[in-house]
Amino acid sequence: MAKENGISEMLTTRDVARLLHVHPNTVRRWSERGLMRAYRISRRGDRRFRREDIAQFLAGLSAHGGNEKKTNSTQR
Repeated sequence: MAKENGISEMLTTRDVARLLHVHPNTVRRWSERGLMRAYRISRRGDRRFRREDIAQFLAGLSAHGGNEKKTNSTQR
């Protein structure tokens, strides 16, 4: 992973969608539900994602058989 000045590379919503083979709206929805951690930047509130957080999200999906709803323990 590329690091610059000790800061991990941040990915855009589109980058994450391509990595996970899903639509960018799916990434946004997962972020809004709290299933995937996003960092809001700029006045527009653009989302950025850390590779480490994406890896953790994928590990959670694998542990729960690919069911995204089970990965968030706070969901009702």
